[in-house]
Amino acid sequence: MKDETVLLGHGSGGTMMKRIIDDVFAASYGSEELAQGNDAAVLTAPAPGERLSFSTDTFVVTPHFFPGGDIGRLAVCGTVNDVATSGAEVKYLSVGMVLEEGFPMEELQRVCASIKTAAEEAGVHVVTGDTKVVNRGHGDGVYINTAGIGFIPEGRNLSGANCQVGDVILISGTLGDHGITVMSQREDLSFSTDLKSDAAPLNHLIADVLAAAPDARCFRDPTRGGLASTLNELAEQSGVDMVVRENDVPVKPAVLGACEMLGYDVFQVANEGKMVCVVPPEQAEAALAAMRGNVYGADAAIIGQVEASKPERGNKVFLETGFGSRRILDMLVGEQLPRIC
Repeated sequence: MKDETVLLGHGSGGTMMKRIIDDVFAASYGSEELAQGNDAAVLTAPAPGERLSFSTDTFVVTPHFFPGGDIGRLAVCGTVNDVATSGAEVKYLSVGMVLEEGFPMEELQRVCASIKTAAEEAGVHVVTGDTKVVNRGHGDGVYINTAGIGFIPEGRNLSGANCQVGDVILISGTLGDHGITVMSQREDLSFSTDLKSDAAPLNHLIADVLAAAPDARCFRDPTRGGLASTLNELAEQSGVDMVVRENDVPVKPAVLGACEMLGYDVFQVANEGKMVCVVPPEQAEAALAAMRGNVYGADAAIIGQVEASKPERGNKVFLETGFGSRRILDMLVGEQLPRIC
């Protein structure tokens, strides 16, 4: 580990975050489950054939309230989605609050109301929690940690290491909505079209896809680091290349315009209500129809395929441009949009 201090980029979801995870966390207290690199750990339960899915996440977004959601909704949806990527039926959540002295009680009540609403929508129960208060000036109003538990049906084995050559890549909707919305609110930027976060619980969408495409390889939500970082993680886990067709990736014109104006790569902008799915080619159309049949998958699309990699250069993600050329789609380096989740 060459970095002497913690930097914002270590929380970006890109190469710096991978470095601190590998060289500090995993090197210190890594386990077999942690080394698998999935969004949720799959654990063996006492009863034969039963398995648990467990994940945790911490939310520090600023501002706390934004079009389409707030830190409370984000905290529920983020953890529900991580647990659901294992194919589990998500059942229980914990909610830990770190509050700053002076945070308005009315705003705290709004956050808690959002937690209740999002949990009810996802069909999960908040069963335990914790509260800490820090001195005025030593926090940012409110930070939230959520952890979730779900139960995985026997025979289901989803993992980022399962992708095979010939598989098809899908995305459940438009890219970049959350990251650009939060950034525009923080910087008080106005665009011609109203933007709102895509924060949503996707456990029911995943269940719909699995019912239609039971041999799905994996799911992954492209949060910090965006689609680019997510696909690079999957390519490395599975030892393959991934190719994405630029013209097939759904992006709202307002989001694309904002990215072009501000110099952001939309493929590296965070999402909080989208899901990447990799499926065998013969089940791709069924998976797409299942996504589009869900309220949060209306803009779903097939965006690419899995290809064999060349050992001499390692596993890569390529973007096939509208001109027919290919360029490498790298993981995010550093921090593009800090404090967006």
